[in-house]
Amino acid sequence: QVQLVESGGGLVQPGGSLRLSCAASRLFFSASTMGWYRQAPGNERELVATITSGGTLDYADSVKGRFTISRDNAKKMVYLQMNSLKPEDTAVYYCNAKLWGVDYWGQGTQVTVSS
Repeated sequence: QVQLVESGGGLVQPGGSLRLSCAASRLFFSASTMGWYRQAPGNERELVATITSGGTLDYADSVKGRFTISRDNAKKMVYLQMNSLKPEDTAVYYCNAKLWGVDYWGQGTQVTVSS
């Protein structure tokens, strides 16, 4: 059973930074496209950022220039560095893995941006 476990969420003031981490297990990690999605109350889950097995990056327009996704294949970890956070970034952030047409999800971590 594939497991994705997120950590690093919390409460931060506007303009602050957070780094989310996702640890994967029982997953062919190096072949997977890894990503971060988020869901705010009343909204659908949306893409934040993805990184393919080859290192190709994709970001939502709303986070370009502020967020950076990265991965460490040896550690089976994916990260999301979030800078210049805004109140509208408040959401539950989910780690995602895509492998051979199958999606895997973590349980989510809450990020709240508020003064």
